[in-house]
Amino acid sequence: MAIEILALSRLHPLAFERLERKYTVHRYLEAKDPAALIESVALRVRAIATGGNVALTREMLGRFPKLEIVAFFGVGYDSVDVDAANERGIAVAVAPHALLTADVADLATALLIALARGLLPADRHVRAGDWKRKGPVRLGTTVFGKTAGIVGLGRIGSETARRLEPLRLTVLYHDVERKPGVSYRYVSDLEAMARESDFLVVTCAGGAATRNLIDARILGALGPDGYLINVARGSVVDEPALVAALKAGAIKGAALDVFAGEPNVPAALMGLDNVILLPHMASGTRETREAMATVLADNIDRHFSGEPVVNRIV
Repeated sequence: MAIEILALSRLHPLAFERLERKYTVHRYLEAKDPAALIESVALRVRAIATGGNVALTREMLGRFPKLEIVAFFGVGYDSVDVDAANERGIAVAVAPHALLTADVADLATALLIALARGLLPADRHVRAGDWKRKGPVRLGTTVFGKTAGIVGLGRIGSETARRLEPLRLTVLYHDVERKPGVSYRYVSDLEAMARESDFLVVTCAGGAATRNLIDARILGALGPDGYLINVARGSVVDEPALVAALKAGAIKGAALDVFAGEPNVPAALMGLDNVILLPHMASGTRETREAMATVLADNIDRHFSGEPVVNRIV
């Protein structure tokens, strides 16, 4: 009898193609009654494939007594209780890839430039015929010579910093500790770094440790000429505080690829002209998503072949 897998997310077609060759895959989001699907398969499921859209709390994991592995389609694993999984010997594996790191860093850099130069409002200005009727758009902000503070200098943060250097930005970083062999200046106090930064670029991991890390205090330190760029997790930013800061002019603008309640975006952000809103697409290239699908399927295959999974979270 084929091993049964529960796919909680809309995985790349390549992942489904790979998995369905060998396993029985139950697609949660395509079920008429997702809750009933879980109820019917929970006692038999040995693997979960997910993008993190469903919280795998201790209680939720407890519903799957035969569960052996949770394989993520991506690098964020804040939706799973890793301690609860480790206690039961459930492998938790993510799917990092050089392409994913590069694509997210590329988008973070693009958002910084687009935000500073007002590219999206300028596009709307032209499309509305206002260039002819009203003349030029408002002047943007140069990035040359400015300072970017990176929140979380992991793989993505490091790649983003490398892309900002040729733009002649000064790069600072904040993390839980100083990174060895890094030339960028480390700032242990996030509020102090925000105060020094023209652009605050959020690339850290999600989860309880970073929930609402960017709050009213940090936004206030960033100041009325500062910009926030978030390609990490929506939970890292206090969204009500961000909305208030944007409306009050406490910061100049924000570019957001992630939100706390995805796919729900705060209605208050929709009408603001100084915000760029994207649908969690930082890793959204064909090449990266295919690579992520391959890593996910490989990890599940490795586990059930008795081999250690790669990129296991402990």
